[in-house]
Amino acid sequence: MNERKVCLTVTNACPQIQIKNLCKVYQIPGGEVHALQNINLTIEKGDIYGIIGMSGAGKSTLIRCLNRLDTPTDGQVLIDGQNVLAMKKKELLQTRRRMAMIFQQFNLQMQKTVARNVRYPLEIAGVPKKEADARVMELLRIVGLEEKAKAYPAQLSGGQKQRVAIARALAGDPEMLLCDEATSALDPMTTQSILALLQKINQEMGITVVLITHEMAVIRQICNKVAILDGGKLAEEGSVDDVFMHTKSAAGRRLFGILPDQEEVPPQPAIRIVFDGSTAGQPIISKLVKDLGMDVNILSADVRQLNGKSFGQMMIARPEDPTDVKRVMEYLRAAGMTVEEVHA
Repeated sequence: MNERKVCLTVTNACPQIQIKNLCKVYQIPGGEVHALQNINLTIEKGDIYGIIGMSGAGKSTLIRCLNRLDTPTDGQVLIDGQNVLAMKKKELLQTRRRMAMIFQQFNLQMQKTVARNVRYPLEIAGVPKKEADARVMELLRIVGLEEKAKAYPAQLSGGQKQRVAIARALAGDPEMLLCDEATSALDPMTTQSILALLQKINQEMGITVVLITHEMAVIRQICNKVAILDGGKLAEEGSVDDVFMHTKSAAGRRLFGILPDQEEVPPQPAIRIVFDGSTAGQPIISKLVKDLGMDVNILSADVRQLNGKSFGQMMIARPEDPTDVKRVMEYLRAAGMTVEEVHA
């Protein structure tokens, strides 16, 4: 514990969570499955860090390795500079209390009231009943369920059950929330409300959120950083804006909607333009037509919202003259666009 304090107060250089060369291999009849292969990630205090990938990408295995619910085959998981994989039982339990988990299926005790569900971690910790009851009502106010204290889980909607699970996770004053597909069982409107709650908790309580999902809309709504997993490997990572604008991997391009699951084949040679929130409102194409004195045929266009800003892409027909192609590409890049040629 002293080493962690030195790391934080003297050097102030340790990320809250650092994953180094993490590997997880499962033995199966006739062979083995490499669920994680040399994953390296850095999560700073206060991040809302999204980890996204398709089914089987290794997302849930990764988040379970953070608090050693699943033990990696190789590598390191450092929490404030301390290696979770080297911790003895007592220290590991202390670390796990700092890293509350929220699950897809809520994991509530159906025979207990909402208040008893939230109070359960406090009971385990030996908190006096009067103090625990006050804390429970405070947590229910935070998640907007104060009036449901005496209700049972069976009387709640899916979104309300997840709010109870979040309140229960907060009971132990965690520094990190690990969310394993916490909204995938919910409808879109309820998902947005739960994500807004997680964002509020992050901003007002300073709790780091690590969020596992397969839905790009979840990343768009609240995350500031994202890592894309593909087949157990880290495809790419960075700020949401940067990864969206400069996506390098096919997995990332599909997930962000820049490419469909099957790569789009334009009806003719084309130029794909990806623009960010600072340029989405500008009349770029009309300015290009005016400034370069050439006509532009728009083949397709799409605009989306990401962290409150407009992002989008457009496909325009490629000019026949190679000189004009170069002029168009240079013009768009100078205007802050990401551009590439796409062949029919």
